[in-house]
Amino acid sequence: MSTGRLLRTLSCMDEDNVTGGRSQGLVLQPAWDYLHQNHHDLLRSPLFPVVLSVTTYFLLVGLYTTLDLLAPTWPCINRYRLHPDRPVTWPNIWTTLGVTIYNHLLYIFPAAVGQWLWRPPVPLPREAPTLCSFFLGILGCMVVFDFQYYLWHLLHHRVPWLYRTFHAVHHQYNQPFSLVTQYMSGWELFSVGFWATIDPILLQCHCVTTWGFMVFNIYISTEDHCGYDFPWAMHNLVPFGLWGGAPKHDAHHRRPSTNFAPFFCHWDWLGGTDTVPTEPDEMKGRKN
Repeated sequence: MSTGRLLRTLSCMDEDNVTGGRSQGLVLQPAWDYLHQNHHDLLRSPLFPVVLSVTTYFLLVGLYTTLDLLAPTWPCINRYRLHPDRPVTWPNIWTTLGVTIYNHLLYIFPAAVGQWLWRPPVPLPREAPTLCSFFLGILGCMVVFDFQYYLWHLLHHRVPWLYRTFHAVHHQYNQPFSLVTQYMSGWELFSVGFWATIDPILLQCHCVTTWGFMVFNIYISTEDHCGYDFPWAMHNLVPFGLWGGAPKHDAHHRRPSTNFAPFFCHWDWLGGTDTVPTEPDEMKGRKN
């Protein structure tokens, strides 16, 4: 092969590689360009992640609470509840909602104002993440967060002082519903939020990946506490029993020495803390 022909071949190979990388990035790039051009100042604001997280949480809680209120008279909803004979009552809703709003006003709102006052705006990259880096980044954050929370959760159950002082409030309900997700002490809210914030930074994720992980983390936390076993729930989509989901977290609230991990099941398997939800609790809501 002549030198000129060899150079033309290598040039074509390089062009193909660049084009392939660009085509992968172009999947998210148009949406990112639109956001960059039209909402640049909003996205750079230190308040944006807080607003995104709080909005996502209350939208999900509002949806599940509506289902809770409809379930007693709508069999098509009630059949998916883990405890169809124990409806969520208005006193339960007001109590958990009150603690949630209290925590947001006392902890989240001041922290958000502090960030807005003292933290500089976040620089936004011009390029969007590729689909591969987006999903791998979220998966990486999930794996790290899963390990952190498993150890934190296990420690707060095994050390009586930690349980009584910080974690016991979350276990006042042994049949959780969506508003129990953030029915917790300020310390627990702060520590869990800290890991969810710091893990994407440690893994050097793109800001879009960071926001994706934050939304997904809130969604899974709410789903774990929702009290429903829908066919589209994550534990029914992830194969081989690798995902915990609402049935296992419901079992944790009834048997607090089991099922500590928030996402996957491997740490509970390795630590001997895994338990399978019993047939009556998990399945009787589906039986007519």
